[in-house]
Amino acid sequence: MSTRSHVLPHARAEIEESGIATLTMLDAGALNILSTPVIDGLRDALAWLRADESVRVLVLRGASDRAFVAGADIAEMAALDEPTAQRFISNLRDLCNDVRHFPAPVIARIPGWCLGGGLEFALACDLRICADHAQFGMPEVKVGIPSVIHAALMPRLIGAANSAWMLLTGDLIDARRAQDWGLVNAAVPQAELDNAVRKLAEGFAALGPAVLRQQKKLLRRWETMPVDEAIEDSVGEFAVAFNTGEPQKFMNEFLENKRRAKA
Repeated sequence: MSTRSHVLPHARAEIEESGIATLTMLDAGALNILSTPVIDGLRDALAWLRADESVRVLVLRGASDRAFVAGADIAEMAALDEPTAQRFISNLRDLCNDVRHFPAPVIARIPGWCLGGGLEFALACDLRICADHAQFGMPEVKVGIPSVIHAALMPRLIGAANSAWMLLTGDLIDARRAQDWGLVNAAVPQAELDNAVRKLAEGFAALGPAVLRQQKKLLRRWETMPVDEAIEDSVGEFAVAFNTGEPQKFMNEFLENKRRAKA
């Protein structure tokens, strides 16, 4: 099986023939810390991946299994003033938006720590699969800054009360609580993490690429629409799907399999 790669100093993007893509953070320390060079590398790699319409699903991961991302670079942030802080956080916001609006589904592979800017990065993904010993937190208040940008997604994901607890206390939650709250989709033993992520990615790769991109686009649009407007908007999208040929293909395969089962 051939794989196409795009390698940068802090990011490696790979696309398999099946359409499964993987983006790996490189040279970001043992905890996969988000510094400006790492953020820039990831954004460049995401742009390369976005331009390739063969991508059906994207897996985000770090080179180190101690963390998904244990936060933004405190050493870099400690030297910021207001103008440079604005530039730093805007760049991180843009990275998270690149993921949130990536045209195909994005899976965060979380083997350990997922903190601060790293949790915001994970929240921008569509699905989050973690090891059952992973730890999650938004500890920014403990170093004198508020949790911002994609922390704004938390209330709709885990509720106002749970979000207030995480954002105001800065304390950690474990994988079990993260799953109970809906912060992650699944928590599995570390030895099963790669298989769980792979199985999910292969499931996406088996679906029609056009419908996956259409469904993700709808999910993003629905976030900003009143319910009645979203319902009406989706009627046209249903009709447009039949221009892709995917409904005909998959529905006829379903009917043929059903016919064979009865024979």
